Amino acid sequence: MREMSMLDRRDVVARLLKDRGEALVITGLGAATYDVAAAGDDARNFYLWGAMGGAALIGLGLALAQPDRPVVVITGDGEQLMGLGAFATIAVQAPANLTIVVLDNGLYGETGGQRSHTSGGTDLAAVARGCGIAAASRVTDQAGVEALAATIATPAGAPRVVVIAVDPAEAPRVLPSRDGAYVRGRFQAALGLAA
Repeated sequence: MREMSMLDRRDVVARLLKDRGEALVITGLGAATYDVAAAGDDARNFYLWGAMGGAALIGLGLALAQPDRPVVVITGDGEQLMGLGAFATIAVQAPANLTIVVLDNGLYGETGGQRSHTSGGTDLAAVARGCGIAAASRVTDQAGVEALAATIATPAGAPRVVVIAVDPAEAPRVLPSRDGAYVRGRFQAALGLAA
């Protein structure tokens, strides 16, 4: 059963990205994208408008391609539930610079607020550990958010998954560009690659 949490997702994301250093950020579908954009649009943010279930694997590919830069995936429990197999692949590849943050509100927010499996007992941190990601944990308080924020800009030496219990309340949508070619080109330029 889910514990009650009063952590505000928008505040959590803003705190995590406040001192992000050179971290590259991939967002999951929906609210995670809005939360990252609300924390400040940045050319190093790669916003996903679709590809539900793909954020963690896109983060894996980026982490392998950019091993000297921290890569942070910020997604929701519904999106991550659609891509559980990603945990096994990430464990096998073991990038030292990948952090996956799952904002767990126990709902499928983008499809109408139906209860997700995490509200019924599925523990995404335990799933990640079962797949071989030893550094998988659950955060339920501000102290845990602060501890993660202090390390977000530094590769952890192994992949890590942090599931953060957040309040299911919706925040106003902050929409970054929905132009995929623009977002891709801007992100490539931020990496110093030809667009």
